[in-house]
Amino acid sequence: MEYAECEATVKDFPPFIEAMKKRGIDDMELVMVDAWCAGYYSDADAPNRRLGKPLIFCRTESDNPMENGYARPVEGIHVIVDMQNNVVIEFEDRKFVPLPPPDHLRNYTTGETRGGVDRSDVKPLIISQPEGPSFRITGSFVEWQKWNFRVGFTPKEGLVIHSVAYVDGNRGRRPIAHRLSFVEMVVPYGDPNEPHYRKNAFDAGEDGLGKNAHSLKKGCDCLGYIKYFDAHFTNFTGGVETIENCVCLHEEDHGILWKHQDWRTGLAEVRRSRRLTVSFICTIANYEYGFYWHFYQDGKIESEVKLTGILSLGALMPGEQRKYGTTIAPSLYAPVHQHFFVARMDMAVDCKPNEAYNQVVEVNVKVESSGPNNVHNNGFYAEEELLQSELQAMRDCDPSSARHWIVRNTRTVNRTGQPTGYKLIPGSNCLPFCLPEAKFLRRAGFLKHNLWVTSYKSDEIFPGGEFPNQNPRIHEGLATWVKKDRSLEETNIVLWYVCRHLPAGIDFQVHFGLKHLSAVSLKTFTCCNYRYVFGITHIPRLEDWPVMPVERSGFMLMPHGFFNCSPAVDVPPASDVDAKEAETPKDIQTELISKL
Repeated sequence: MEYAECEATVKDFPPFIEAMKKRGIDDMELVMVDAWCAGYYSDADAPNRRLGKPLIFCRTESDNPMENGYARPVEGIHVIVDMQNNVVIEFEDRKFVPLPPPDHLRNYTTGETRGGVDRSDVKPLIISQPEGPSFRITGSFVEWQKWNFRVGFTPKEGLVIHSVAYVDGNRGRRPIAHRLSFVEMVVPYGDPNEPHYRKNAFDAGEDGLGKNAHSLKKGCDCLGYIKYFDAHFTNFTGGVETIENCVCLHEEDHGILWKHQDWRTGLAEVRRSRRLTVSFICTIANYEYGFYWHFYQDGKIESEVKLTGILSLGALMPGEQRKYGTTIAPSLYAPVHQHFFVARMDMAVDCKPNEAYNQVVEVNVKVESSGPNNVHNNGFYAEEELLQSELQAMRDCDPSSARHWIVRNTRTVNRTGQPTGYKLIPGSNCLPFCLPEAKFLRRAGFLKHNLWVTSYKSDEIFPGGEFPNQNPRIHEGLATWVKKDRSLEETNIVLWYVCRHLPAGIDFQVHFGLKHLSAVSLKTFTCCNYRYVFGITHIPRLEDWPVMPVERSGFMLMPHGFFNCSPAVDVPPASDVDAKEAETPKDIQTELISKL
């Protein structure tokens, strides 16, 4: 609702109407105003009132509501809106930049509506479960095979998974995590020119992932036998807002789970993998983000983000080229940018209610030195280090040593006498490509490291603080909390994991101005919450236009000594009664034979 009010306020402002007329636009119905948050760049952005610094776009077709209006950015107009009182408080027509000409490839709807032709060789793909799904739902409580958990939803985080556990035969219900969610997301742009330098969206803390979620379409957003959950929350007026069919839960075939064929006998055993997926999708202005939690039959939990939607574009002067992005069409370019996601995982590996017996170890693979113990020079091994304090537990990914982290229970062991655990395996990653003085880093101190561990406090939820927009305080949130260097010995621990890869040759302390950090004390550590930040560097391609094919990023939680053997060994063989072998049409066979 605020977005619409901001748009109406700007479009009714007489100086803005005159500025658009200078650009050849008389019809305000064609104008799009996206209300971006102000962030914090100087005292002018002080949080004594809530400000919006909108971006302007303009459609060309008044009779086509599905036209891609983001294809014509309007630049050179500076607008600041008081979002609480819905008034323009600052306006300046700073520079005349001609509107890009209409791009004939700008639209993404069906062929007949965009002047193109849809492919005709796509056959129907039908997912059938004639006996129904394998999951059971009681309110918000989900049971699927040996997994169970509760589904929740908040305006900032969107989907929240509570009380994750695995029912393990005579060992009963074994907890794994208290709470799983995405708690922040930062999208900094790499063009230092106006208006792109201020495009540094904190999409959870500023806008709310949950508030921007939308109803899902059966057969498109989700496929198969689906259970939907509605989302309910209070909006900014204090009223109740409901998004129907907001969260989707369904089963997916996921290829082969395991297989072995005995080469002597020719006998084989193979099992199909199935996973339970819980997801929601939100739209933040031009971009769409899908957040997925996948539960597997072998005890894995995968977290995945799918990015799609429309690029945030800029206009170029005639003949201009700009190195900070990719030219998409004449006078139209897409700036480089990054996406960083923060996943919060409140772990409880084998912890019963009111127990906190976890610890976290870092694992690095080492190459054995040449010598009597390694005469063939092929030796390597995994070396573990216990993370014992909050400052010591600020860690970074290192693919050169296959680094990962294991959450273990200090009082529960497997059949070999080793502590039971779950390990966090990083996915793709990237470094924030900016100088230490970049203004958005003041509010994003959590991007400094991949892994953070804190002693649990109920008000330490959001890594950039409760209200990151227009926040003048430097590094509020996670980067400040860890300075307490609290003990992590068998207490309720929050483990934050920030997925961010530091390229070789870069001194991280110099890059982020952290030389003041002293040596850390050593303490022990237990039941924890993971905060994991992972990122994508987006150098736009022409193939990302007019709508971006899905790009994926994520990480994995995998059992490590949690079970005494593979928990997937008891999955029954799949029935192949519905499997059919594709037949090659005779005309194709004839053509191939003639060519041979």
